[in-house]
Amino acid sequence: MTTLSTLAEKVRSRRPAPNEPRRRMSYPVVLLLLAGALVLLSLVRAVTDQQSLTSSDQWGAAMGFAVPIGLAGLGGLWAERAGVINIGLEGMMMLGLFAAGWIGWQHGPWAAVVAGIVGGALGGLLHALATVTFGVDHIVSGVAINILALGVVQYLAKLWFAAEDSEAVARGGNDKQSPQMERMEPFTVPGLGDWLGDIDERNWFLVSDLAGILRAAVHEVSWLTLLTVLIFVGTYLVLWKSAFGLRLRSCGENPQATESLGVNVYLYKYLALAISGGLAGLGGAYLAVLIRMYQDGQTGGRGYLGLATMIFGNWRPGGVATGAGLFGFMDVLQTRDRPVVHATLLLFALGLLCLAAWQLYRGKRVQALAVAALGVLLWIWYATTDSLPLELVTASPYLTTLLVLTLFAQRLRTPRAIGKPYRRGQST
Repeated sequence: MTTLSTLAEKVRSRRPAPNEPRRRMSYPVVLLLLAGALVLLSLVRAVTDQQSLTSSDQWGAAMGFAVPIGLAGLGGLWAERAGVINIGLEGMMMLGLFAAGWIGWQHGPWAAVVAGIVGGALGGLLHALATVTFGVDHIVSGVAINILALGVVQYLAKLWFAAEDSEAVARGGNDKQSPQMERMEPFTVPGLGDWLGDIDERNWFLVSDLAGILRAAVHEVSWLTLLTVLIFVGTYLVLWKSAFGLRLRSCGENPQATESLGVNVYLYKYLALAISGGLAGLGGAYLAVLIRMYQDGQTGGRGYLGLATMIFGNWRPGGVATGAGLFGFMDVLQTRDRPVVHATLLLFALGLLCLAAWQLYRGKRVQALAVAALGVLLWIWYATTDSLPLELVTASPYLTTLLVLTLFAQRLRTPRAIGKPYRRGQST
């Protein structure tokens, strides 16, 4: 107990500077922000008459798009809380995607999930071997894993899915995709989904919008989405409510002090990177199960978006989940009609103006003026146009990433020892 108390003091030793913003919000404030976001969304839906903004189909698809991004972001959180930068998440997701496609068509979707986790974890352990044991620069190792993973999966796809006279070819496999696996049936809460659907179709202000969003969580939901929710809750409980999590986070804050208290820092970094890779691999497995096969290029940069959600979320599970939901919502807009995407301009404009008012209330006049100017520009863009170019629609998730990270960069607080080389026995 004495050791754990000492570790807790080490982790909490860095207090915010007097002018540093508070990083944690109370639950009432969080609920108030969610309610405000719902009102804003309902208002935009009513003004633009774009009913799909809050329909259950829109939010169900957004939730599906958000899951792999969120899992990648959570994987990055585990690694970086232990002090290791992991930009190899994209490559680990590729490995998980390929392993899931390879095992899935032979043994079913649940075996594919396990294979995806194992494939990603192997990538995480490779990153640990390079950075923790051999001291390779974390960025160099992550980039190398991304490049290596791409080459490995493309080579193995040609070898295993496109071999002449093989069973894989007979069942539709080729060098770009695996044969299809069985479908993982989703679940629906009986009765509740239909009741919420009826309310959603009435287009009542706020009430129907809330019903449409809630229906997405109880109607035709993937079991892997439920698993992801449990993983997010479990991550919070393990990292912030257990002795194991305290030791792991202390490795990312002050590994020398942690080592002096008898903690095997190398072991914890290895465990963190194995879990990190496994989560990214699970994100890849989700994509394979979703389309029922491995497909070349299916990850589509979601590992990098996961890194963005981790930074936006300030290295905390709740923030990662929020960022993943936002990017998932923007990602699914690519599959919708252009008027829906055009309506989001008004949504962002109003959101920025609300943020500017909040910053002005807190006395940040310069920041408030800059954010308000951006909000006005978006409103003018919305008022003077009827649609957006296809290229902007396609790039909307990445533009949103840049905008969000620019606005929230000042509130970030990285683990103190992140990316720093560590050797057992060295002084601070």
